[in-house]
Amino acid sequence: MSRVFTGIIEEMGVLKGVKHGAKSSVLTIAAGKVLEGTKLGDSICTNGVCLTVTKLGSGTFDADVMAESLRRTNLGDLRPGDKVNLERALRLCDRLGGHIVSGHVDGTGRVLSLEREDNAVWVTVEAAPDILKYIIEKGSITIDGISLTVAYVDNKIFKVSIIPHTGEETTLLKKKAGDRVNLENDLIGKYVEKLLKGPEEAKEPAKETIDEDYLRKYGFI
Repeated sequence: MSRVFTGIIEEMGVLKGVKHGAKSSVLTIAAGKVLEGTKLGDSICTNGVCLTVTKLGSGTFDADVMAESLRRTNLGDLRPGDKVNLERALRLCDRLGGHIVSGHVDGTGRVLSLEREDNAVWVTVEAAPDILKYIIEKGSITIDGISLTVAYVDNKIFKVSIIPHTGEETTLLKKKAGDRVNLENDLIGKYVEKLLKGPEEAKEPAKETIDEDYLRKYGFI
């Protein structure tokens, strides 16, 4: 059964240890709130990556990270002492405060700058074209597990504005220029693209970008 998250971070955990395998790793993470009611086999979104709890300790949990996750995400960059964003899977009785997040990262971006404007901070992220094509202004993007609203996007970068609460409750403003961040696009855009193309066309490289003109062309707006 697929797990769903909201991108509303419950707490920041601390990486206590990493056991490296040939191509995989086991992370030991210290946490508090997300361990309440958590059982072996439950999912915890860690920096935007859906991980399965394989061991529970006193104030810690272990999770396996497979080779594909290490290739596609920034989890391999983590060192003991680093903080990570944590969120438990959504329950049917919970409120959806952010947007639907799968915990399956599409790729990484790179922080270009953090610029303060009054009480907010503008974060500029460079991303690949295959990620940027699904990002629209005022749409949603998940950065290291955080549900955020896109304030600006072009063919090379996008920007988000971070309010004080988000800055205090997550790791994002602890980043510096050059750091990698995990990115997950809004699921809706990817499903719409596949449905519009059909099964045969979906196998071919994308020829059009989903933007405002594209949605208007096919009658979505």
